[in-house]
Amino acid sequence: MKGIILAGGAGSRLHPMTTAVSKQLMPVYDKPLIYYPLTTLMLAGVREVLIITTPRDQPAFRALLGDGRRWGLDLSFAVQDEPRGLADAYRIGADFVDGGPSALILGDNLFHGHEAGRVFAQAGRSLDARRGAVVFAYRVSDPRRYGVVELDGQGRALTIEEKPSNPRSPWAVTGLYIFDGQAPAIAASLRPSARGELEITDLISGYLEQGRLGVERLGRGFAWLDTGTPDSLLDAATFVRTLEQRQGFKIACPEEVAWRMGWIDDAQLARLADSFGGADYGAYLRGLLTAG
Repeated sequence: MKGIILAGGAGSRLHPMTTAVSKQLMPVYDKPLIYYPLTTLMLAGVREVLIITTPRDQPAFRALLGDGRRWGLDLSFAVQDEPRGLADAYRIGADFVDGGPSALILGDNLFHGHEAGRVFAQAGRSLDARRGAVVFAYRVSDPRRYGVVELDGQGRALTIEEKPSNPRSPWAVTGLYIFDGQAPAIAASLRPSARGELEITDLISGYLEQGRLGVERLGRGFAWLDTGTPDSLLDAATFVRTLEQRQGFKIACPEEVAWRMGWIDDAQLARLADSFGGADYGAYLRGLLTAG
């Protein structure tokens, strides 16, 4: 399974902070925001990732991430020259997907949970077996702000609505989706919405209408945060800081994830640690090697 990170957009709700820098390059406590969706894909076993961003911001993403080889990844980049909606990722990434399954994750979403990698990877494996699409739902107190999935008694999707005024359920569709190889074709058939964008809800609805949409509910052991406003960006940073300082490990550290997944060895982890000089981040990586 391949991965796509959608890291475009103007980040207008974060202006003036994002006037000159991409939202996904903003810090969430001690790391750039894009590290969080990237490591979510890594924990699910995804090693080939396409990062879609703007013409202005692509050089900065390349400078930060490189080609991914230092983490055992294969990273490539593509441009979305203007906002055309989330489903536009599959118009841009059609050749990259090349008829196979893929995970699409929004560049401003943060997922955390002890079993997150296993759950996401298992969803991908089940997709390989039955084909279709899988979305991940999270219970929220105000579903009017989100895309909402209505479920029957067996947890099967009945309807999908984008920011409904009268939600039919408390289950919000998160910014992580897994699709089979038909996603580019379905996306190409979509018409722009009233706001002129190809909506991810319409892409998902295409699978729902075919009876090929699965829903995985993320329960109490998971945290899902988006970072589209100053308050939510601060909330995410506070969440990460609290856990890291209390438990002594880092969240969304690609060097550590790659090492624990067996994609890089001890020597490479040591080289990466040294590249940070005397920074606390490098000291943390060196500590992984001595702790075992």
